[in-house]
Amino acid sequence: MSAGGGTKAVVAALLANLGIAVTKLGAWALTGASSMLAEAIHSLADSGNQVLLLVGGRRAARAPDEEHQFGYGRIRYVYGFVVSIVLFSLGGVFALYEAWHKHTEIRAGEPNELLDSQWWWVPLVVLAAAIVMEGLSLRTAVGEASPQRRGQSWVQFVRRAKAPELPVVLLEDTAALVGLVFAMLGVGLTLLTGNASFDVAGTVMIGVLLVVIAVILAIEMVSLLVGESATPEVTEAIRAALTSSPGVERIIHLRTLYLGPDDLLVAAKIGIRGSGTAHDLADGIDAAERRVREVLDVSATIYLEPDVYRDDYTRDSPTNP
Repeated sequence: MSAGGGTKAVVAALLANLGIAVTKLGAWALTGASSMLAEAIHSLADSGNQVLLLVGGRRAARAPDEEHQFGYGRIRYVYGFVVSIVLFSLGGVFALYEAWHKHTEIRAGEPNELLDSQWWWVPLVVLAAAIVMEGLSLRTAVGEASPQRRGQSWVQFVRRAKAPELPVVLLEDTAALVGLVFAMLGVGLTLLTGNASFDVAGTVMIGVLLVVIAVILAIEMVSLLVGESATPEVTEAIRAALTSSPGVERIIHLRTLYLGPDDLLVAAKIGIRGSGTAHDLADGIDAAERRVREVLDVSATIYLEPDVYRDDYTRDSPTNP
């Protein structure tokens, strides 16, 4: 995985979630609090998701072959989409099911394990410790992502990032912290009032939160899987590099596509002067390619088609011959 993939943030999140999951499961076993079970499954789902991201990064590093001539970079998006499915089903839907199950028990008049347990204080301690660990994990992710934001807001960064790992970890860690607050409120209010419905309400809020985050993540991953072009800023930098190259009079049309988080396909038809030798033409194209690579911070696969500009060309039209 590239440095932009945020391996450090993924590993930090994995270690934090494994530790948190174990403590939450222990607290649920002692007290039966539904919020704790929902949060434990959430942490287990997040741990599995971080493993998926690491596996995806490793598989994406494979060299191109005859069947996949542009490499395997986009497999990281596939694993990012699988993460959204796991978060939706194993995290969000399970939490909502657990809330419904506890609600039916309350309506049936069954005794509440949390209120009757001598270990009632354990969930509060576990949740407080989990908030600290998740906060440290989120701080690591923020530290990894901050140099890559380049003046963007956090929402813009998540929407525009081409490497899926950091946006996934940022969304998961943020959801985890908010979910822990919901669980703390649910458990705390249940213990203060003796009303187990607050625990159920906390579980419902956790479930809804995870479903929303999973849907947002799925939308972003689908966009990357379909294929996204370079940002307007990068596109303009490429355009400027091409037009400043010797022999290039104008750009007839330009197309870009991310083959993976670290590999950009650049295809352009460029208008050139109608005179000169084939050797001059080849030198001009080589110079234009070098200038494009100089303005990019990812590797690039570049195809330039020289043509003599005609007035009937429409700027950037993909239908030009």
